[in-house]
Amino acid sequence: MTAIDDRHLVDVKNVRHLYGGEHLVLDDVDLTLFDNEIVGLLGRSGSGKSTLLRSIAGLIHPTSGEVKFPRTSDGRPTTVSMVFQTFALFPWLTVQQNVEVGLEAKRVSPEQRRRRALAAIDLIGLDGFENAYPKELSGGMRQRVGLARALVVDPTVLLMDEPFSALDVLTAETLRTDLLDLWCEGRMGIKSILMVTHNIEEAVLMCDRILVFSSNPGRIVAEIKVDLPQPRNRLHPAFRRMVDDIYARMTQRPTSADDKSRDGLFPGMGIGMVLPRVSTNIMAGLIEAVSGPAFGGQAHLPDLATALQYEADELFPIAEVLQLLRLAELDGGDLRLTSAARKYADADVDGRKQLFAQHLISYVPLANHIRRVLNERSSHQAPAGRFRDELEDLMSEKDADQTLKAVINWARYGEAFAYDEGADLFSLDDPA
Repeated sequence: MTAIDDRHLVDVKNVRHLYGGEHLVLDDVDLTLFDNEIVGLLGRSGSGKSTLLRSIAGLIHPTSGEVKFPRTSDGRPTTVSMVFQTFALFPWLTVQQNVEVGLEAKRVSPEQRRRRALAAIDLIGLDGFENAYPKELSGGMRQRVGLARALVVDPTVLLMDEPFSALDVLTAETLRTDLLDLWCEGRMGIKSILMVTHNIEEAVLMCDRILVFSSNPGRIVAEIKVDLPQPRNRLHPAFRRMVDDIYARMTQRPTSADDKSRDGLFPGMGIGMVLPRVSTNIMAGLIEAVSGPAFGGQAHLPDLATALQYEADELFPIAEVLQLLRLAELDGGDLRLTSAARKYADADVDGRKQLFAQHLISYVPLANHIRRVLNERSSHQAPAGRFRDELEDLMSEKDADQTLKAVINWARYGEAFAYDEGADLFSLDDPA
């Protein structure tokens, strides 16, 4: 593949986006997409990657800032087309008809639509399936239809929103390889690709540049240039070093009070901490895996992800909740169990529950707040709506619901306090 051209295809300046007028998803994001490059937007769920991609696609409008499309080297305006995570095919249309949808919207003649659609179908490897319906196709084949539909309108830039995440491992790998082959051979006719991913290895495998996003709100915190030649070997030491470096960047501890206030998973935010819904069974499983003989209490996150067949996006929230509970420490891409976690791994069921409850009340501010209110009331009861309202003053309604449900599940496991869903009421029934 040739060197990256210095011509701009997309310019994003100072983009901010708020949902519901109050929940800041993206903050002051700048991005320039150049000719002849694949750029990956990498970050955890909720970091605003897809929101940015949809803003560039024109599907939503940012609250402030601007997205510009300079003209290409041949004087044409930059155009974009998008491949979605969930295929987004019309089930009542055949493969060929699905591919022709965009051309029909552009009022291309039927004969030209047919010719271009058949060429795109052939290009992405579905020749012979023109008259099949989506229900007759595998997930990988349906995503190929989505790719053909995006390419047939001859876009300048291809936008891809986690295009492989809904596929099984082998199918995703095949489609990645085929897409890279088409790109490197210049057969797709596009000038650049901008893709959202939460898969670190996928980003290193495919991209020329990787933009790493923080969460709550989404900001670009690192830009990584990938100079490895294509095709790339996942086992090459340089590839592994880059993967390790990105894991380390994404697990780096905050270095200032301001950073702590922005990251909803690290200590220091009081009850305004946005919590992920991580089950106690999964936490226990991770503790057991790391405490076992394979890791001996400390694991390198890339190795742990491989061993457990987790994506980074799945592993980070589990590890960070364990850190919040002081059952693990994250540093430089490594997860190290604390002495409390080692006790937890060796304890029986009741011992585990007691230890977990102690750490939940001690280190999760919302759990401590609920328990304190219940202790202070003579009835030892309190409506959940009271705490829900408090959370909604500090975060979005969706995040408040997620956070409260997370604490309810954790408290039930540790028997720290009880929750009656029918009455929407907390109580100290059988406290730990």
